[in-house]
Amino acid sequence: MAMPLRQSIKVATYLFEQKLRKREKFPLIVELEPLFACNLACEGCGKIQHPAGVLKQRMPVAQAVGAVLESGAPMVSIAGGEPLMHPQIDEIVRQLVAKKKYVFLCTNAMLMRKKLDKFTPSPYFAFAVHIDGLRERHDESVAKEGVFDEAVAAMKEAKRRGFRVTTNSTFFNTDTPQTIIEVLNYLNDDLKVDEMMISPAYAYEKAPDQEHFLGVDQTRELFKKAFAGGNRARWRLNHSPLFLDFLEGKADFPCTAWAIPNYSLFGWQRPCYLMSDGYVPTYRQLIEETDWSKYGRGKDPRCANCMAHCGYEPTAVLATMGSLKESLRAARESVGGNR
Repeated sequence: MAMPLRQSIKVATYLFEQKLRKREKFPLIVELEPLFACNLACEGCGKIQHPAGVLKQRMPVAQAVGAVLESGAPMVSIAGGEPLMHPQIDEIVRQLVAKKKYVFLCTNAMLMRKKLDKFTPSPYFAFAVHIDGLRERHDESVAKEGVFDEAVAAMKEAKRRGFRVTTNSTFFNTDTPQTIIEVLNYLNDDLKVDEMMISPAYAYEKAPDQEHFLGVDQTRELFKKAFAGGNRARWRLNHSPLFLDFLEGKADFPCTAWAIPNYSLFGWQRPCYLMSDGYVPTYRQLIEETDWSKYGRGKDPRCANCMAHCGYEPTAVLATMGSLKESLRAARESVGGNR
């Protein structure tokens, strides 16, 4: 796990505090969506399917920051839509960093080089660039040529200026172990990004492309082969060891979607950012008024093929904290990833 040591210590301290308070449900990271508009039309994304009036809306800075502070989460993932299209995105980031929240700004990087001057490098801030494959594969997934090359140029420039740069890659049933290996090798060895996140594609209802999402068995087989030969240990993957075990079928967990709640223009979304069973105005209402026992594989048919990190990474983290053996394992891998 390549999470920086300072961040690892803060998250571990936060988890220990929740345990002392005997809180059963609490957020690890908030998925913040201050807009739904985007400058691309990716086949696996359903956010731009909203009506034109909704796509024109931008969340006020105070509302965005206030939601994160209300939840108490130590980390924030700012997504959308394309967050760099928000005219005050730099102010949202600045205020969250000032509160010592770890902020990941998710972007397709098309506007990144133009916007870099608006941001300041900080150990509390990272760009999280979405990369789904090498040039041909990535450009096909976002339905536009030249996006991969621009993303690579933006990441190189951000690294040159001292920013932390991470990536997020979604893999579909059109991927093979070799395509996964190729893109992660490139990001890890050639671009030398700080951390990489990976996720099997999940067929949520608003996504335009419903044919190329992975089933559970497909996911396990795909990642088991991709992780072979020492790749898993060598790559700077920003995941707990137990979540990686989960992806390749060595472990199984219940869903804890309450630990990565989504806050958007509509409010707090239940149960997660991939499924929408309504919205509530406060984080407390989300936690207390949602029947969390209904969700997860084996409970809701919509969850049958989901192995997304928003539901299962938190479970893996909590299982790690509850085991001395797994805590030591995660610590060893975290230190190894920061050498």
